[in-house]
Amino acid sequence: MNSNVKRLNKNILEKDIYSFHALKAISNYQPHKENLKISKLDEAYSEMTALQGEEAGKEGAYKAARDNCVAAEQSFHNLMLEAKEQVRAQFGSNSNELQSLGLKKKEERKAPGKRKAKA
Repeated sequence: MNSNVKRLNKNILEKDIYSFHALKAISNYQPHKENLKISKLDEAYSEMTALQGEEAGKEGAYKAARDNCVAAEQSFHNLMLEAKEQVRAQFGSNSNELQSLGLKKKEERKAPGKRKAKA
């Protein structure tokens, strides 16, 4: 299968499925090409629906795995925020330990400047 092929528009696929079922109801349909016979179209339809089902299952598993990953990331982040606050409480706001975590010392923070009034 070529992965560079774009997905069909949902409306087009729905029309194809509708036409397929209508074609099956035509009793005297006798195509000249072997691959256009109802049996071949049935096989293609069955393969398509089976793969759609497989995709839906994998998409659901992916979404569940992603949700679990996001929850773990949030949990880790929240713990790191608490750990940084613990370092601040234990060693102080101007400590080298706090700076080693990538935070600025209190003495390095710039005091907010005065704002100029708009004219």
